[in-house]
Amino acid sequence: MIAVTIETAAPPPTTHRIHFAWVVATVAFLALVGAAAFRAAPSVLIEPLHADFGWSRASISAAVSINLVLYGLTAPFAAALMERFGMRAVVTAALGLVAAGSGLTVFMTATWQLILLWGVLVGLGTGSMALAFVATVTDRWFVARRGLVTGILTAASAAGQLVFLPVLALLAEKYNWQAVALTVAFAALAVVPLVVLFLRERPEDVGTVPYGAGPDYVRVEPSTGNAGLRALQVLATAARTRVFWLLAGTFAICGASTNGLVGTHFVPAAHDHGMPLTAAASLLAVIGIFDVVGTIASGWFTDRFDARRLLGIYYLLRGISLLVLPLLFANTVHPPMIAFVVFYGLDWVATVPPTVALCRRHFGPDAPIVFGWVLASHQVGAGLVAFLAGLVRDRLGGYDAAFYVAGALCAIAALMALAIGREPATAASPPSAAPQDTRA
Repeated sequence: MIAVTIETAAPPPTTHRIHFAWVVATVAFLALVGAAAFRAAPSVLIEPLHADFGWSRASISAAVSINLVLYGLTAPFAAALMERFGMRAVVTAALGLVAAGSGLTVFMTATWQLILLWGVLVGLGTGSMALAFVATVTDRWFVARRGLVTGILTAASAAGQLVFLPVLALLAEKYNWQAVALTVAFAALAVVPLVVLFLRERPEDVGTVPYGAGPDYVRVEPSTGNAGLRALQVLATAARTRVFWLLAGTFAICGASTNGLVGTHFVPAAHDHGMPLTAAASLLAVIGIFDVVGTIASGWFTDRFDARRLLGIYYLLRGISLLVLPLLFANTVHPPMIAFVVFYGLDWVATVPPTVALCRRHFGPDAPIVFGWVLASHQVGAGLVAFLAGLVRDRLGGYDAAFYVAGALCAIAALMALAIGREPATAASPPSAAPQDTRA
């Protein structure tokens, strides 16, 4: 049964000193930070798990790969579930899965248990808290400042890495990997009360309209149909367009070159060259610092410049930096490595705001679910490279080949981004915006 979307006139907005959209955005940011604690864990646990259990890096990386793939494949269905059952219910359940999957690892004794807990449970949980959640929040609560808010919420995962990575590395070094797993579980659970108390589904729930909405704004009634069927119907429609495959292809390379390679293997690669674990983890955390700056700036740019050209520039610069990286590894932190960390950090997920903007331009009201499918390709690329890079390390004794291949793929992604058409692929368009609201 196909759900019918009904548009009705919005209620008159109530007067608030601070628009409630910013409260929702703040809670979403904190929830994403809490879920991001696990994103920092694999990079500091590969070596401790290898030392404690004797498992190969490829076996450990396989669990990370399954996690990354499920993270992506869950996203479009999570976006549809948020339409059907609400953001609050889905996000609360997702945080619970992350906590359970991470906390139960302290009892594991075999790799299949690592795959079940790290790969499946945490993969489903983080996937339900993926960037499709960001697209849902911005589409429901913002008309003005959408690019900027997308950048800020996307930076939440980097902020989580920034907050947790040095702490997790210190716990792994001073205590054990079990302390890391329990810390991640606690971080996910700590955010749940904020989500339950303050996350609201739609502006109408608090008697207002989206931030920056014009007088001609009409609300879209939530879907009451089958969430899984809707996600697949949206995919079937989007897959008929060339722009969808270009976006999915570029984002697959994005995932391969960030979460899959650098996010998972930068710390062990640096450790191979004699760099202490905590120093390498701190460098990855610094990448997170500059990622926050770069992603927010990218959101600001996306509100003002051609998203296709922004993507082309981002991928080209990332590719160049990855080709240089193998020459920079050493047993100490030195200025050229710091320069790479700053440069790469600014580009880490700067691709997200323009990718979301292109989904919105070409697919209209279906944009959150379409972006969920595009994100699925991102995570398939990430999962594949997370495993392959671990295999390369086991077979060749180093990561250089993986970094060189990733750099070349980024150059291809730059060309694909520039090949995306300027005109929307569908006639759908978002609600029109009035002059931007200047309220804080």
